[in-house]
Amino acid sequence: MKIAIAQINPIIGDFAYNCSKIKAFSRKAHQEDADLVIFSELAVSGYPPQDLLERSSFIDDQKQALDSLVKDLPPISIIVGGVERNKGEGKKLFNSAFYIDNNEIKQIIHKQLLPSYDVFDEKRYFEEGSPAPFIEKDGKRLAVTICEDIWFDEVKEYDCDPVQEIFRRASDEKTPIDLLINISASPFQKGKLATRRSIFSNLCKKYNATLAYINQVGGQDSLLFDGSSMVVDAKGELSVALNSFEEDMTVFELDEVSERKADFTSSSEVEQVYQALVMGVRDYVKKCGFSKAVLGLSGGIDSALTALLAVDALGAENVLGVALPSQYSSQGSIDDARQLAENLGCRFELIPIEPLFNSFEHALADLFDGYGEDLTEQNLQARIRGNLLMALSNKFGNLLLTTGNKSEMAVGYCTLYGDMSGGLAVISDVPKQLVYELARFVNKEKERIPVNTITKAPSAELKPDQVDQDDLPEYAVLDQIITLHLEEGLGKDQIVEKGFDLAVVTDILRRVRINEYKRKQAPMGLKVTSKAFGYGRRYPNVQNYQK
Repeated sequence: MKIAIAQINPIIGDFAYNCSKIKAFSRKAHQEDADLVIFSELAVSGYPPQDLLERSSFIDDQKQALDSLVKDLPPISIIVGGVERNKGEGKKLFNSAFYIDNNEIKQIIHKQLLPSYDVFDEKRYFEEGSPAPFIEKDGKRLAVTICEDIWFDEVKEYDCDPVQEIFRRASDEKTPIDLLINISASPFQKGKLATRRSIFSNLCKKYNATLAYINQVGGQDSLLFDGSSMVVDAKGELSVALNSFEEDMTVFELDEVSERKADFTSSSEVEQVYQALVMGVRDYVKKCGFSKAVLGLSGGIDSALTALLAVDALGAENVLGVALPSQYSSQGSIDDARQLAENLGCRFELIPIEPLFNSFEHALADLFDGYGEDLTEQNLQARIRGNLLMALSNKFGNLLLTTGNKSEMAVGYCTLYGDMSGGLAVISDVPKQLVYELARFVNKEKERIPVNTITKAPSAELKPDQVDQDDLPEYAVLDQIITLHLEEGLGKDQIVEKGFDLAVVTDILRRVRINEYKRKQAPMGLKVTSKAFGYGRRYPNVQNYQK
């Protein structure tokens, strides 16, 4: 029995587009003599549809698209994810897998474990499914699970283990499972590819079973789906591996899985983050109907990395970099910004903001009389830049990319309605230390980001001789504390117990707490760590819990 696994990049709610992808890959699988082709979770609708699932027209249109798809498939069996109405008690919908054979839906399997943590909120929409009959095809017995259903051993939050139940039933019936299938929409985060492979390897060895894992690929708002679909044999060895961060398909012979070894070289975590961010920028920009981007180039490492990601995602001809120097900007920073644009091949423009800044100061002079200069004047510069960049975005139809990193976002080292203005915060989930790692990675073969940009002390250049460490601890320390607090959920005392200074920890956690209101108004960012700001993190703006 020849099986194809196909990872596609759907667009949520574009049923015609998604079904055209499914049909195209089904035709390709048929041409390669596959008997069955398997697609990812909610491939018909795209994942996650969120509150679109509460609109009856959305469900009706998805059903119509699925019915049309079934009739228009080539002569090949398929398994594909979609939404199914629940005609019984409970939530109105199921997250389902449809087994289609001879242009007819022969079986529907419902997802049993519904995650409701971090970025997931499936219990809001779906009813838990019950164990389903096995699929019998060409003398083979197939068991279908959906995403979370095979994560029981890892998550440990559920009362039942669907995989254990599958193999218990197979044992009772004295008929082995030839293939365990998992259709998934599992978002990427740093380190997750290795985690998945370890979990799946252990699962296959535990049940002496072959697993076919089919994952969604592509960017969807903050979430980045890496694909990385695979087949793991009963010994826990990787037999088939699809490419990460792109659409892909392969065909394998089920009876020969144990004899086949994937021709696969694992990439580093830094390279995976780079690939994820490039894909995320490309998909967000294009799925939102844009084709070009604009961003401010300060000569610093954050804007340099953001520009590079944009160029690699969209092409240099579609990226406009703008330097907006004030009287405090160094000539070196302007030169670094210009050199970056030359290295990347993107358009570069220079708009000095000192005349505008002087006009603002003049307009406010009477009201500010008697008050010395403070952060107000620094923020004015950032807001002037934000207004000019938004004007360019409006005039030329370029999406404005913001350039702030996670370390800055965490402690509020950014200006609301200034450098936070824009449509996508590309590196807002990338801590400063990882920014440097990414910069060194992209410079591995040739200098794309100017070396001076990487080696000089980071500075906002909003006042004379300013550097970030005038106001912040060393980024190596800051990033460790932020990771412990945000990603591992540790409080002040627990972090101090790990050897960090009490005053420093207290100050950083205070800044994280009081700047929630800023982050709520920030553009959407791309999630690459286990806990990003925005989607999946729900904290009140007004709170005073200081531990």
